[in-house]
Amino acid sequence: MTSLNAVFGADGALAQALPGFRPRRGQLTMALAVEEALDGRSKLVVEAGTGTGKTFAYLVPALFSGRRVIVSTGTRTLQDQLYHRDLPALGRAIGRPVRVALLKGRANYLCQHRLALVRTAPELPGLGARGLTALTRIEAWSRTTVAGDIGELESVPDSDPVWLQVTSTRDNCLGQDCPEFRGCHVAEARRAAQAADLVIVNHHLLLADMALKEEGFGELLPGADAVILDEAHQFPDVAAQFFGTRVASRPLVALARDLLAELTRAGLLDAAARLPVDALEQATAATQRVLSGLGERIDWALLPDAALEAAADVAAALERIAEHFGAPALEAPGVRQCARRALETAARLRAILDADISAGLRWAEISARGFSLELTPFEVAARLKTQFDARPCAWICTSATLAVDEDFGHFTRRVGLDDARTLRIASPFDYPNQARLYLPKGLPQPSDPAYTAAVIDAALPLVRAAGGRSFLLFTSYRALGEGTRLLRARLQPGDDFPILVQGEIPRDALLRRFRELGNAVLLGTGSFWEGVDVRGPALSLVAIDKLPFAAPDDPLLKARLEGLKREGRNPFIEYQVPQAVLALKQGVGRLIRDGDDFGVVMLGDPRLRSRGYGRAFLASLPPMAVTEVEAEAVTFLRHHLGALAPTGTP
Repeated sequence: MTSLNAVFGADGALAQALPGFRPRRGQLTMALAVEEALDGRSKLVVEAGTGTGKTFAYLVPALFSGRRVIVSTGTRTLQDQLYHRDLPALGRAIGRPVRVALLKGRANYLCQHRLALVRTAPELPGLGARGLTALTRIEAWSRTTVAGDIGELESVPDSDPVWLQVTSTRDNCLGQDCPEFRGCHVAEARRAAQAADLVIVNHHLLLADMALKEEGFGELLPGADAVILDEAHQFPDVAAQFFGTRVASRPLVALARDLLAELTRAGLLDAAARLPVDALEQATAATQRVLSGLGERIDWALLPDAALEAAADVAAALERIAEHFGAPALEAPGVRQCARRALETAARLRAILDADISAGLRWAEISARGFSLELTPFEVAARLKTQFDARPCAWICTSATLAVDEDFGHFTRRVGLDDARTLRIASPFDYPNQARLYLPKGLPQPSDPAYTAAVIDAALPLVRAAGGRSFLLFTSYRALGEGTRLLRARLQPGDDFPILVQGEIPRDALLRRFRELGNAVLLGTGSFWEGVDVRGPALSLVAIDKLPFAAPDDPLLKARLEGLKREGRNPFIEYQVPQAVLALKQGVGRLIRDGDDFGVVMLGDPRLRSRGYGRAFLASLPPMAVTEVEAEAVTFLRHHLGALAPTGTP
């Protein structure tokens, strides 16, 4: 058996094959712990600080183990990185080729049958000339693609709504009854996954298998010897959403449209067949009318009786469709599948309408284009624990942010892994010399109307000292909008750094532009707090407006808080503070991404010093020297940036 010490050592396989590889004690420590968990089929939770090299630390022992391993990620970006970059590089370095499969959700694969349906009924609402152009490109690509991964077709972004028409869902897939089943891209991807030694999935797909809900044509977990959850900090929230119950207007409209297309294709569309479809469309529209104007998110108790009655009419219309079109003798598998969809959707809607108060939190989400009715369980830890314990394989969770100070309890309790071994590996970066934490004095409380202006005023001298090269991260879209307006209003003729703002151009294009410019200021919220990797001096300042406590009207948060209250526990201290600590660690983690990086983190929130819980935030951050003096932070930036200037440059 190959020694991991040799692989990760100074003269080991990785050092010889990978340019720039440096031995790291923490990486080897993690790899040995993963190897032990794999051998013992045990549970392990690892927080690996930025720069540890955690990806290789779990992939190398997985490759050498000879076991069948599932790696689950929180994002498609990491899935693609593992499959297209990391695993091929490791395979070449250690001479250990294995069968690897990349398996994404259905929405990432072209469905030939649904593409044919679009050709049958091209008059799709809202498609327009642009959508028809995209559809033409998809049709041409469909004749040449092998994998059917929509990411291959760069001329049609994966966010384009046309993909909703030509990809499948678990509800509308015909399975083996599909006329295109022999060439089904999803089925082929599942077959490749079943035959692979290492399968890369995402948390949603993993949860589908865990819950024994077939997300495709079989299950992954029964044959797995180990499951590794990367980006594990995202797993509890994904699980809470997954185990909830939801009925939304868009799938209802899609069901009616699909049923009409399938009836047309089968030659069964007549006046009688249209009646139950019309009833569903009318009931859905009536529910939308009743809910419109009530707000974006409404607690169940505040919904008017008319909304509940309209929703009940939707359920009745779905049940009529199921009865009318569900006869086994009907020789039209697409129509029968629509009937099954209607029956399953009706059951979910009845479950929401009839739920007992102890079942979870119910609410309605409303927009100008649609609505959803939702039921979220108060907690999912017990359900997850049952799934973990039912499968005798190794379970390994890892992320850069799992512990609050040295305590993993918040994470392990949320996912039902109280019996797991925990390991915290500090970042190898030299934070005391590479970074400073600046806590400006004199800022008002975050509830003060002048707070955002005070944050911008505090950050601007540092932005100027950094020559741009900054992330300004906000905890709300309202603060982002106000901060953008205030920053632009305060710019002076000498401020020649470009301003980039989330929402003004797509996220990936925004990051690409930030890296290319090298001196830009990027203002963002949520999606820029994690998963963003900017190395080098292009990012030398991260300014965060306030502690990232979740919005109090967030349904997942409310459900969890209510569950804790029912148990007689303190929701703020036991849940809201730890969640905010982990979110802050993610935001702060944007700054130092490499051994040569440097910079300043500015945290504007005075509660770090004035409230007792502020100590938990500060104790969980990397060991940066703290200053409350603006001049010290400015000098630190100027010193390090000046050291980068070529000799003779003033």
